[in-house]
Amino acid sequence: MTNNFERLIGKGGFGMVYHGYVNGTEPVAVKVDLLLRVHHKNLVNLVGYCEKGKDLALVYEYMANGDLKELLSGKHDSSVLRWEKRLKIALEAAQGLEYLHKGCKPPIVHRDVKPANILLDQHLQAKLADFGLSRSFSNDGESHVSTVVAGTLGYLDPETNWLTEKSDVYSFGVVLLEIITNRPVIDQSRERPYIAEWVGLMVTKGDIRNITDPSLKGDYHSDSAWKFVELAMTCVNASSTSRPTMSQVVIELIECLTFENSRGGTSRDMDSNGSREVTMTFGTEVNPTAR
Repeated sequence: MTNNFERLIGKGGFGMVYHGYVNGTEPVAVKVDLLLRVHHKNLVNLVGYCEKGKDLALVYEYMANGDLKELLSGKHDSSVLRWEKRLKIALEAAQGLEYLHKGCKPPIVHRDVKPANILLDQHLQAKLADFGLSRSFSNDGESHVSTVVAGTLGYLDPETNWLTEKSDVYSFGVVLLEIITNRPVIDQSRERPYIAEWVGLMVTKGDIRNITDPSLKGDYHSDSAWKFVELAMTCVNASSTSRPTMSQVVIELIECLTFENSRGGTSRDMDSNGSREVTMTFGTEVNPTAR
């Protein structure tokens, strides 16, 4: 279509754009960089696209169970989303984001991480979607930093003048808080309207049941839930340098899942009392590959 990428007509966050022809006659603009490089089991697959004039249609795989926001709301299913399944969804979404940050060379910053952009297939496997605001820093010598504000209110990095991979980490931390509390990100009727501030207040009261979704009815390992909260609060640290990387987030979520699996479904929350310091120690970086 492009005659071996003969004519470059533009470049931007999604990579290079080349002039080409459909059926040898109709001129089209072909965006190639991002779509060729990105492939992971926790990213929604692009099936194809159609472009005619100013109209562009992207065709993605069908995700039968909608998005995480709908799932948590019970919109399509009245059954409670169990804690173990919430952990798996969080881990799968984190692995998709980790791949964008570490598995893509150069890295890709999603810039709009939120439950509505975490889709679920027929097996409830989570996949990141909506790369409409994503940014690939592939131009000559360009740093993987953007000064353009992007995203959704409530999920935006406080350091809005300096958007990097750590901005995605902040947004993902807010998603983690939604997963465990099943509460709105902003609720003016709360003592602390913003979810991170509200959870921080609840942490000081020292009972995990003040934080977790009441519909779970204590059906979780308290160490798993506490560790999850600690991780989320570290992700939403106001200082980007104090936040973990997505590789570190993946490691911590695996540990949360390990705690939960260790109880074997034989008990409910164990020792929910006892405040925790919201501090963490991280280990070795892991570079993900396409899978």
